[in-house]
Amino acid sequence: MPTQRDNHSIARWRQLWSGLGAPVPDRICADLIGRYCEPHRSYHTLQHLDECFAKLQELRAVAVVPEEIELALWFHDAIYDVKREDNEERSADWARSVVLDAGLPTSVAARVFGLVMATRHAAVPGQIDQQILVDVDLAILGAEPSRFDEYERQIRKEYSDVPVVQFRRARGRVLTEFLKRPTIFNTERFKAAYEAQARLNLARSIKALKDSAAQQ
Repeated sequence: MPTQRDNHSIARWRQLWSGLGAPVPDRICADLIGRYCEPHRSYHTLQHLDECFAKLQELRAVAVVPEEIELALWFHDAIYDVKREDNEERSADWARSVVLDAGLPTSVAARVFGLVMATRHAAVPGQIDQQILVDVDLAILGAEPSRFDEYERQIRKEYSDVPVVQFRRARGRVLTEFLKRPTIFNTERFKAAYEAQARLNLARSIKALKDSAAQQ
């Protein structure tokens, strides 16, 4: 039986497809909700998706095609397996196929594919819609300390099979790479609103990882 959150997600999904001007693929929405509720997930869940949609509202006015960003958000963590390195590509492929099956132009499918792939965070996004999507996905780094700490616990839970020493090293590298960037966020609004807090959160988490290692 659908939960209140599920019903809210379904309503958002239908409104999105109305904005895209295409038939609503309700079956895909059910599939996506099921994905984000998989038992091995702790952070990459509907909570994360809802937080992304909320943050998108802060940047929606400067987006070129906000509906494409929203659709990419639905798919950006649709396929998530901590043991694989091609999650974004597989999710992007799925998104592209859904767009094409809905009868939308190949140009839309290509843009949505590129948006999902931008969440690999392997390069600085050049297009404004990609910048918005990446900033929204990374907004958790600039969250209030209590939410950021919860996020860190959720990530650790997702990697609970990884030995603690190995996890600390890998997590420390990831957080340090973000901290070393000239800017974590791409849009001026998010730089002003979240950059400073993100750097404080990252530095605090890196220190905690180092302190934990030193105690053993």
